[in-house]
Amino acid sequence: MLGLLAVVLALLAVASLAVGSRALSLETIFNALTAPQESVERSLVLSSRLPRSLLAIFAGAGLGVAGLLAQSLTRNPLAEPGILGVNAGASLAIVSAVGFLGVSGFAGYVSFAFLGAVLTAALVYLIGRPRAGSADPVRLVLSGVAIGAIFTGLGTALSLVRPQAFDQLRAWTIGSLQGRDASIILPLAVLTILGIALAAACSRSLDGLALGEDAATALGINIHRTQILVLAAITILAASATAAVGAIGFIGLMAPHAARRLAGAGTGWIMAYTCLLAPMLLLVADVVGRIMLPGELQAGVVCAFIGAPLLIALARGKKAVAL
Repeated sequence: MLGLLAVVLALLAVASLAVGSRALSLETIFNALTAPQESVERSLVLSSRLPRSLLAIFAGAGLGVAGLLAQSLTRNPLAEPGILGVNAGASLAIVSAVGFLGVSGFAGYVSFAFLGAVLTAALVYLIGRPRAGSADPVRLVLSGVAIGAIFTGLGTALSLVRPQAFDQLRAWTIGSLQGRDASIILPLAVLTILGIALAAACSRSLDGLALGEDAATALGINIHRTQILVLAAITILAASATAAVGAIGFIGLMAPHAARRLAGAGTGWIMAYTCLLAPMLLLVADVVGRIMLPGELQAGVVCAFIGAPLLIALARGKKAVAL
């Protein structure tokens, strides 16, 4: 099944190269990737569509695994990276950098977005860390929601005080693969692989936590250390993806639930399926956004159209209980 999904992901990546305002044949795409001669098609593929496809694959995998970790850590099937305030912290950092420091250029935006996300995750853990003898994940959820709401309000206020920051806030709030600098692909790939490796190292501990704190302790699992490592993995994955493509929602909600239906209950297997399903969802959203309207609909908007009904169905379903 994983092999089949990998093939489907590869086909979607090819479709992402072919579909757009100007459709390209497979022969044209192959020539653009292999022939050294400069052409309009080669420029279109290498400078626009190929970077978008690679961004969708790495950012999608990061957002999907971050969502899985958030759901496992909080044992809440409705959780996703934004619930811990990471997206709000990244957006606030970008608005502050643009409005007060005059930062311009994508490298500067990415640096401040990542810094804001890391500091937000640390603040959320310090405020919501468990009391002695308790490992209740609800404290982390409430802390993340509260900090996220505060930072969202501050970011909106700053964007009104500093109008030049408004466009950047809007770009990161909506989320898009369009117009991103290809130079961020390698750093995003490295951070995504690092975050997924850290998440995979915590998979057995998360399986133990799913049995409850008492059972996990009896199995020799260090609950607090696991929470810190998982929160670090969420921060790395969500922050890098948010810095690269913006605060695209619902990928981290949809992909883990689809993966559970295919993989069962093991966190490691669910993570493997999520790494393939999440990029597939983001690629589909990006391609659909290109052809849905005469112009282009941002991938974050398409994900919201798909994810909002799913969220309502999960909230009303009988299985909307703690994991």
